[in-house]
Amino acid sequence: MHQLTKLAFVLSCALSVTPVLAEEQHAHWGYEGDVAPANWGKLSDEYAVCGNGKNQSPVDIHSAVKARLAPLATAYQAGGDQILNNGHTIQVIYEAGSHISIDGAAFTLKQFHFHAPSENLIAGRSYPLEVHLVHADEAGNLAVVALMFNEGKANPLLQTLWAQMPAKAGDKVALNKSVNVADLLPKDKHYYRFAGSLTTPPCSEGVRWLVLKKPMTASKQQIEQFAKLMGHPNNRPVQTLGARQIVE
Repeated sequence: MHQLTKLAFVLSCALSVTPVLAEEQHAHWGYEGDVAPANWGKLSDEYAVCGNGKNQSPVDIHSAVKARLAPLATAYQAGGDQILNNGHTIQVIYEAGSHISIDGAAFTLKQFHFHAPSENLIAGRSYPLEVHLVHADEAGNLAVVALMFNEGKANPLLQTLWAQMPAKAGDKVALNKSVNVADLLPKDKHYYRFAGSLTTPPCSEGVRWLVLKKPMTASKQQIEQFAKLMGHPNNRPVQTLGARQIVE
């Protein structure tokens, strides 16, 4: 695949605001049956790294190495203005203007989306819900900030989103009011960091992962509402950590 075309494909999968890509262009994938995660690497040459990659996500976070990680510098503002059901998750599309700073570079927030149960584990523990904030720098390099949810008190921002999330795959609606993803995050932003990949095809590697240590809460009803809409778990199983180190 031509390098520019390949980059565009990777970004479309990570940042897409469209439903499942056309069958003749990119192979269909899912979470059940013949197109389940265990088979992603066999569905298309474009997805080969899903099966043979060495730095795949998600992972079970354990045995983290102590390091002097820079504080997570977020500059988020209200910018989530559309909500999409792409058939794999519920995704909130973000306008330009919000970013995080990593390794001296600005990564712009493109969208955030949800998985139930969680994709990453922390010390072997699965959480009922996880959100991924997907960012990209000017060169197309990706960074994901992940946050876990415990079952507990209802989450006000989820309440706003769930009231408007489309029930039909492929549908996208404008939110009544632009939301600020900062309202989802805890005050304590200590995190784990590791090198990983997209957790969906084409499973491209080179993604910076930052998983917040402190979870937030969502009510049982909110978790069940999302799970019912998806109709099945939408989490990729954890991948082998291999030679990678997780730092904290």
